[in-house]
Amino acid sequence: MSVETGLAGGVDSGLLTDHYELTMLQAALHDGTAGRRCAFEVFTRRLPEGRRYGVVAGTGRLVEALAGFRFPDEALAGLRERGVVDQQTCDWLADYRFTGDVSGYAEGEAFFAGSPVLTVEGSFAEAGILETLVLSVLNHDCAVASAASRMVTAGDGRPCIEMGSRRTHEEAAVAAARAAYLAGFAATSNLAAGHRHGIPTTGTAAHSWTLLHEREADAFQAQVDALGLGTTLLVDTYDIREGIRTAIEVAGPGLGAVRIDSGDLGVLAHQARDQLDALGATATRIVLSGDLDEHALAALATAPVDVYGVGTSVVTGSGAPTAGFVYKLVEVDGRAVAKRSEDKVTHGGRKTAVRRHRSSGTATEEVVRAQGDPAARDGDRKLQVALVRDGRPVGVPPLAESRDHLAHVLTTLPWEGLALSKGDPAIPTVNEGPQ
Repeated sequence: MSVETGLAGGVDSGLLTDHYELTMLQAALHDGTAGRRCAFEVFTRRLPEGRRYGVVAGTGRLVEALAGFRFPDEALAGLRERGVVDQQTCDWLADYRFTGDVSGYAEGEAFFAGSPVLTVEGSFAEAGILETLVLSVLNHDCAVASAASRMVTAGDGRPCIEMGSRRTHEEAAVAAARAAYLAGFAATSNLAAGHRHGIPTTGTAAHSWTLLHEREADAFQAQVDALGLGTTLLVDTYDIREGIRTAIEVAGPGLGAVRIDSGDLGVLAHQARDQLDALGATATRIVLSGDLDEHALAALATAPVDVYGVGTSVVTGSGAPTAGFVYKLVEVDGRAVAKRSEDKVTHGGRKTAVRRHRSSGTATEEVVRAQGDPAARDGDRKLQVALVRDGRPVGVPPLAESRDHLAHVLTTLPWEGLALSKGDPAIPTVNEGPQ
């Protein structure tokens, strides 16, 4: 396992791709088109239903993964034995190193339908076989970050903890924790994410801990003895009201927090707060978990909650498990090319984009132009940055910086653009120039 990329297969990740990419590679090597200079773009034709903006996440992981995109001898031998590729193609793959350029929206940037989120430039051969890697990273991470951002907004300043590792693939869990943290989550329960990406980790207790002991009081006492008064006691294994009473009886009014994981959470939070205050535990926090999503968090806005634990909904994109990105060829040897099928039209030419703002700093529109920069205006902010040049990573900021960038970007979107209800995108996308 590569600590740097977090991709299964470590530095030999070339097989994390689709058969047809090698089919096209082999054909291109045979007909002489493999070396033609191409530009591929990543974009989505539409945002998921009900979403007003998306969040770019995963580009940092992707740039690191490019350095490990290799085809080791053993893998190539297997491809050859199964007839996937011929010897010429095997020889080419044995020396594969991406030497092209990648530009795109920075991690933590907002995106919309038609936003040119990523551009990969290189020969058809070396850029074409990256399609699956690029899309698998960005579609997953952007979906999680987009959902997590909505949850952070709905939480209205209350910390959200990512707790969804048990609801997804073990490697997807690490990537999801990273994306959620970028989007503003305060911490994760996933220790691998903490180790690889420097994300704060935290945890409470399991119902099995309480069930292990003869009495709830014994479980609470043992936990406090081992972890101190700042620990969080899980009080809903049996009767919640009795659990809270026992927790304070054991730990005293200085107990750090109680966690409730089931039931009518809004009602239970009010009852728990009243009971804790009556017992003198006015500083004991209330942690709620249990099938929470952004809509549930919004419904809990007036409840006396201190921390939310979010699991399944965040790691699955809260109903939108993919960002819907596609990877399309838009330029060959400097000439714009475009797909014209009825339902999947693309615009040819390498795109550039700016976001326009009022003098107050509020964003008004996203302007996308093919084959040239949009006409500059006061308040414009260029959206694409260099990520890879000549195969070498450049300008990839630390995760914490990307997290801060998103927090700022969201303050520039019109307030109605952050709403959870269905509606128009936060800002319109305008296509300018040759198509």
